[in-house]
Amino acid sequence: QVQLVESGGGSVQSGGSLRLSCTVSGSTFSRYNMGWFRQAPGKEREGVASITTTGYTNYVDSVKGRFTISRDNAKNSLYLQMNSLKPEETAMYYCAATPRPYVVGGTWLKVSAYDYWGQGTQVTVSS
Repeated sequence: QVQLVESGGGSVQSGGSLRLSCTVSGSTFSRYNMGWFRQAPGKEREGVASITTTGYTNYVDSVKGRFTISRDNAKNSLYLQMNSLKPEETAMYYCAATPRPYVVGGTWLKVSAYDYWGQGTQVTVSS
């Protein structure tokens, strides 16, 4: 059974930085395509960044140049470095995983592309 556990959330002021981590257990991490998502109260879950097994990355336009997704297969871990955070990015942040080798529609930034989810870590950005 694949398990994902996020950490690293917290409260920061606008313009601050946080680094989220996601540790995966129960399977071979290197075989999974991974993503970070966020969900604010009353809003749909949104894809933020993704990284494939080969290291290809993709980002939602609103975070390009500020967020960086990375993975360390030796540590079974996924990361999201978030810089220049904005109040509107306050949300629960989730990591997600899938062993599927491809995604219908060509983007890994959609909820339906993933099979496993963590419980989330809260990020609060104050103005």
